[in-house]
Amino acid sequence: MPENLAMNGHDLEKFISGFERFQQHHYGDDPALLNELQQGQHPRTLLIGCCDSRVDPGYLIGAEPGDIFVSRNVANLVPPCAPDDGGYHGVSAAIQFALQNLKVERIIILGHAQCGGIRALMGPEPENKNDFDFIRKWMKIAEPAKRSTLAKFAHASNEVQCRVCEQSSILNSLNNLMTFPWVKEAVKEGRLTVHGWYFDLAAGELLAYSERSGSFLPMVCALEPSGPDRRPSRITTA
Repeated sequence: MPENLAMNGHDLEKFISGFERFQQHHYGDDPALLNELQQGQHPRTLLIGCCDSRVDPGYLIGAEPGDIFVSRNVANLVPPCAPDDGGYHGVSAAIQFALQNLKVERIIILGHAQCGGIRALMGPEPENKNDFDFIRKWMKIAEPAKRSTLAKFAHASNEVQCRVCEQSSILNSLNNLMTFPWVKEAVKEGRLTVHGWYFDLAAGELLAYSERSGSFLPMVCALEPSGPDRRPSRITTA
């Protein structure tokens, strides 16, 4: 058997064993939570995160089933609210459902370091463009973040530019959130708060955007210094 197929089989066994542990805990040892959730879901938080396999929101924050309503996409982007033009609006539909049906109390946009979508945005344009480059088209949502990054950090390294753009893109998505009428109304009435979080994959830190400082500040600091070449967590993006 080819090695890659053998590895695929190992992955499937791992996933099945994982579900068996989930089943034993939630349906065998402690069924109370799943019994309650069979009556419906009542999460208080909408979390918009990235598809990146290293940044599983539920795993990162220790959420239980039913705790968070999650929408994941490439680079954790929120598009601006737009009329239905015949396209597909998955993120917008998730926001609408979370606000109008679930009545969530907070929205968290969770970005992260080493984001492949942002690296594609900050990289050179492909020589051979085609109608099926969905990533490039999707990442145009973050173009304002790219422009502000290049304006302020034109002479910085690509690594620094990508980190700044990752954080600026979160702010851009927070601004886009406010173009949705249900979000704007709920925030104005005090029924909803919005938050921008950033997971520093290398340092193991969780940062949150502070309007007062105009930067991302640690909510959960690294366990120990990562070395003399560690990038600073605090970068002013506003």
